[in-house]
Amino acid sequence: MSMINKPIPEFTAQMFHNNEFTEVSSADVKGKWAVFMFYPADFTFVCPTELEDMQESYAELQKIGCEVYAVSTDTHFVHKAWHDTSDAIGKVTYPMIGDPTGAITRGFDVMIEEEALALRGTFVVNKDGIIKVCEIHDLGIGRSAKDMVRKVKAAQYVDGHDGEVCPAAWEEGQKTLTPSLDLVGKI
Repeated sequence: MSMINKPIPEFTAQMFHNNEFTEVSSADVKGKWAVFMFYPADFTFVCPTELEDMQESYAELQKIGCEVYAVSTDTHFVHKAWHDTSDAIGKVTYPMIGDPTGAITRGFDVMIEEEALALRGTFVVNKDGIIKVCEIHDLGIGRSAKDMVRKVKAAQYVDGHDGEVCPAAWEEGQKTLTPSLDLVGKI
């Protein structure tokens, strides 16, 4: 079943952020756009490249009112240890949520049950806590933060411009489409 246009699952969890442990809940997410970036595990191989890549786009996402949450089934304590020992993860300034029970991971339907690990799932969530983009990768396939930024901007554009849609590979500032009878067969 598709996660598109579904609310994010309710949760409360511990996270590591700004060198502190704090609590975060699904209620805290509402009011601004968010990217939830699930990954299999700390201290692995593809994961640090993805989290570092997302860090390189984090300031741009913040400028457009979007928070990033990295989530794995590790604890917030393990996130801190990884942050303290990895050059790539040491750069990360966005929140890292610990999900040792797997409740959040299951709620987003990206749990690999037999391994108790998350698939590489990325979700763009609007201000109301509704999922607008859902992308799931197999474990060996890394993601692109740059393309995720493009998708966030497209989702925000569509949200703010009733009746308009963004065509393939749309970038901010490019022409959009307004579906109508006159457009049928003309593209």
